Amino acid sequence: MIKIIAVLCSLSSPTDCHEQIVTTSDFADVTMQSCLMGAPQLAEWMAQHPAERLAAWRCSIGKQEARRGA
Repeated sequence: MIKIIAVLCSLSSPTDCHEQIVTTSDFADVTMQSCLMGAPQLAEWMAQHPAERLAAWRCSIGKQEARRGA
């Protein structure tokens, strides 16, 4: 399973950033190539979370935890 891990920053406090795993079972069709290209699923997820700004993302294979204070 490929996970998309996004670095998200609060719009109200731009220096308040954290990592969030944004892939779910709905995104089971994410390939490494689509993840590296920005995965359309990531844009869809961001549209559902308008209070945060996408600062960066990375792709991970298998289990990996998001880190705080990215």
